[in-house]
Amino acid sequence: MMSNAYSIDEIDQKIVQLIQKRPNLTHTEIASHVRRSQPTVGMRIKKLEEAGILNFHAGINLKDVDIYVAMVWISTNNPKKIISLVNECPSLVNAFRISGEYNVIIMVASFTIKDIEKIVNRHFRNDEDISAIRMELITEVNDDFILPLNILYEECSCYKDE
Repeated sequence: MMSNAYSIDEIDQKIVQLIQKRPNLTHTEIASHVRRSQPTVGMRIKKLEEAGILNFHAGINLKDVDIYVAMVWISTNNPKKIISLVNECPSLVNAFRISGEYNVIIMVASFTIKDIEKIVNRHFRNDEDISAIRMELITEVNDDFILPLNILYEECSCYKDE
């Protein structure tokens, strides 16, 4: 289940799937696909949004832009500290707490591989709380993948000369 606060039924699942595939569909068009009235579809979408299950955000489609993205696997004894770095650097797109040998994954994006290396070195390679690190570049994106990126990277201390 995606959320403890809201149970998603089959109709909600179809609505979300339609919106994901074609975000510009009108409520009337969605209603015809799920065989419900337009007001019912509108109400369901509103409830999904209020529950935080359905969100709309602008971003950059990785499939269509020349940008590098790396996944950085980190083994750390202080995952909260490492995850909090995402709020400090616009190149650190998102963080995920995971199980296994590595306990954090950080998604890093920039316009050059050199900058990704610089960011990873600055934030992670010399951190005493990190015992292991592995970085891999994403080389191809199969489907549309939208990331809300702050492309004003030069605002981060990673880009300032030391």
